Amino acid sequence: MASPLPSSAAGASVLDLTPVLPVVVVRDADDAVPLARALVAGGLPAIEVTLRTPAALDAVRRISAEVPEAVVGAGTVITPEQVTACVAAGARFLVSPGWTDGLLAAMRASGVPFLPGVSTATEVVALLERGVREMKFFPAQAAGGTAYLRSLAGPLPQARFCPTGGVGPDNAAEYLSLPNVGCVGGSWMVPAEAVAARDWGRVEELARGAAALADGAGGSGTPGTPGVRAADGTCR
Repeated sequence: MASPLPSSAAGASVLDLTPVLPVVVVRDADDAVPLARALVAGGLPAIEVTLRTPAALDAVRRISAEVPEAVVGAGTVITPEQVTACVAAGARFLVSPGWTDGLLAAMRASGVPFLPGVSTATEVVALLERGVREMKFFPAQAAGGTAYLRSLAGPLPQARFCPTGGVGPDNAAEYLSLPNVGCVGGSWMVPAEAVAARDWGRVEELARGAAALADGAGGSGTPGTPGVRAADGTCR
């Protein structure tokens, strides 16, 4: 079953695809499809493939073509040229560790949802001023963790976040309990040794645990069923 996220996705929200967003490093493009299938089978259909390896774009391309149940996006997007290449490869959302006006303009023009990265209140306010209300909070733990996000919720309630960086099974539920967190990003369900060994059964098991953890925390999505909502002015 194909994801309901529309291809134009102008009003779609990355934060409501799934409460836990796997952040994946693919070193061998041949691993992309079985890895994605294991994550989907475990209840995590949205997948962020980071642009940290030469195989990343091919991985996005293969998942997009061969795993229609998955919603594949690209992460570690830092240049306008990467925006263009990722969308051409089939990425259905974009995630960046930070942002500039040039990168933001390219992501807006891409036609797919995006999460620009922030780590300070000043960066959050700057994005709100530009009409962006959904963001990646990175590096989450190093930048202040749940206490920092909780502090932002009072003066900046219109901002919503996907905390990534230092998020794992021991603290994901605490993040998901915050009113301004829509989902969390992490890699604990795709450990490097399991991917290297092509132990897709272990990946599926860990993904299932992550989906159950999110469900128990009362996250904003339903594991295994990507949802779409109108994002008020964010992903345009």
